[in-house]
Amino acid sequence: MASNVSDTPVAVRGPFTFDAPKAIQSIRYVANRVRQPADMYWVLKSLYFADKCHLHRYGRFIFGDRYVAMRHGPVPSGAYDLCKIARGESPLQQCPEVRSAFSMDGNHVISFVDANPDVFSESDLECLDEGIKECRDLSFGELKSKSHDGAWQSSDENDVMTIESIAALAPDKDILLEYLQDPHPGRA
Repeated sequence: MASNVSDTPVAVRGPFTFDAPKAIQSIRYVANRVRQPADMYWVLKSLYFADKCHLHRYGRFIFGDRYVAMRHGPVPSGAYDLCKIARGESPLQQCPEVRSAFSMDGNHVISFVDANPDVFSESDLECLDEGIKECRDLSFGELKSKSHDGAWQSSDENDVMTIESIAALAPDKDILLEYLQDPHPGRA
C-alpha cells in the first residue's frame, strides 16, 4: 500500500483489486453497527462474513481484500493494515485518510462519523448488514469457532486463504468456481 491511500486506492490482491478508500468506509460502516464498543475482532470478522456472502452471491469481494488464516480466524489483510495505521503501528501512521476516518483505542474501532453510503452498491450494503448480523451477538469463542470454516481449515496459519477455498463453501460452488476462473466468459 502506498503512503497516500487516496493517491493509490488499489493494489492487486489475488483475482480482485484492493480498494483502500472503500475498505475504510466498510470499517466505518461495520464499526457503527456491531456490538459496542466496536472491537476490532468483531469488525474484521463481520467483514469476512460480509465478503464471503458477497462472493457467494455476486462473485466478488466488497473491497477486494485478501484473507489470511490467523490463529483466531480469517483476517482481511488490507483492512487490518488500515487498523494498524489508525493505531499508530504502521510506517504509514501519518496517513491522513485513515486518521480522519476512524481511530483505535486499544482494540476498539472508533468511527468519527458514519460511512459514506455512496461508495457502496445495494449488494454491498446487503452483505455488510448480513455479516454484522452473523457476528454481533456472538461471544469471542463462538465467533472464533464460526470463522474457523472450511476455507480457514484448508489454509496454513498466517497464509493467505485462496479465493477458491472461500468460494468452495458456496451452495453453488461449481458455478462460482467456474466464474472465478473466467469472470468474463465470451470475451476475447
